Amino acid sequence: MLRSKGFIFTNKEHTQKGIMSTILGILASVTLGVAVYQSYLNSGMPSDKYGAAALLALIFMLAGLVLGIWSTTEKEKFRLFTVLGIFVNILAFCMLSLILFAGAYVD
Repeated sequence: MLRSKGFIFTNKEHTQKGIMSTILGILASVTLGVAVYQSYLNSGMPSDKYGAAALLALIFMLAGLVLGIWSTTEKEKFRLFTVLGIFVNILAFCMLSLILFAGAYVD
């Protein structure tokens, strides 16, 4: 019998919720990054647009975090995008927390 080494054949798939969680986390991070960059170009002057972008990023990251946690319950699936989605959404939440902390306490 011929047996190929190094190949593992399985019927596992990536979870769609995990992939969507990763995409939402990336969108939240990019949205926050663009809002900070635009504020920097505007000499740090606040605008309603930047607050709306932060609120949109918050909605993205909360939805992504819920989807990431929900996708951990699926059995016989790969966990790459699930873990990556949770990590990216938590990272985006930390970025938003740092922005809000810096805005409140830095002159």
